[in-house]
Amino acid sequence: MSVIVENLTKDYDGQLAVNDVSFTAAKGEIVGFLGPNGAGKTTTMKIITCFIPQTKGKVTVCGHDVSKESLKVRKLIGYLPEHNPLYKEMYVKEYLNFVAGLYKLSNKKNRVGELIELTGLEKEQHKKIQALSKGYRQRVGLAQSMLHDPEVLILDEPTSGLDPNQLVEIRSLIKNIGKEKTVIFSTHIMQEVQAICDRVIIINSGKLVANDKIGNLTSTLTKGKTYIVEFKSKEAIKLLEKKEFVKDISVLNDLKYKVNTVDERDLREEIFKFALQNNQTLLELREDQSTVEDVFQKLTKK
Repeated sequence: MSVIVENLTKDYDGQLAVNDVSFTAAKGEIVGFLGPNGAGKTTTMKIITCFIPQTKGKVTVCGHDVSKESLKVRKLIGYLPEHNPLYKEMYVKEYLNFVAGLYKLSNKKNRVGELIELTGLEKEQHKKIQALSKGYRQRVGLAQSMLHDPEVLILDEPTSGLDPNQLVEIRSLIKNIGKEKTVIFSTHIMQEVQAICDRVIIINSGKLVANDKIGNLTSTLTKGKTYIVEFKSKEAIKLLEKKEFVKDISVLNDLKYKVNTVDERDLREEIFKFALQNNQTLLELREDQSTVEDVFQKLTKK
């Protein structure tokens, strides 16, 4: 395993920001690291990247202890923090050359050119960073995190500020990176998690509440099936509520409803027969798949 977190705890004067958290992340895996604001995500990432020490527990990166071998760990990690720290008065290419020099890269010129192309910064490379949009600043941050070809990438809100087209490009880039490296990816955009992550870790109030593949999480938490139905008359939903397979019904709009059932069977045919037998016009009927957002809300709502 590239990253191993064991019983990690961070205590700030009696307030537990991270409380006995354990997980692993392997090479070739993109792990979505999720949680509400203040859950402990950024604190955990800062400990993994050697920015702050833990109170208890152990973290190793590619076999190196973050407490005892921090310099070795930093060489193996690329980190894009939530608040992207850039020297805004520098030009893009100048800044990346500066970072490459800090890493003492022998092929500095070629590597900087490669990352500029990879992150789509060709047209912006001769601009000052302060003149860039937030989306392009994120690209610069992503480029600097990958300059030294790290084994592990820690990305805290990497798609913040990107427009829809940029999102697609950066999503594709992260997916390609994840084929060869370990990526721990924090975001509040659930569609991004669904699109690029192999596995999801969710923490809430400093505690780990989920650690599994997306498909496993959604199927485990959802007992029964959910359907979206739309009738021509409101009378139909009053009749449907009385069926034994219905758990509860919520209103989506005037005549469209979300029907949660207690049965794992496909009940679309039965709902169609119900409409036919009760002389109700059924305008829409489809199964509603649980999403990462559904799982997140169920696990983190107080």
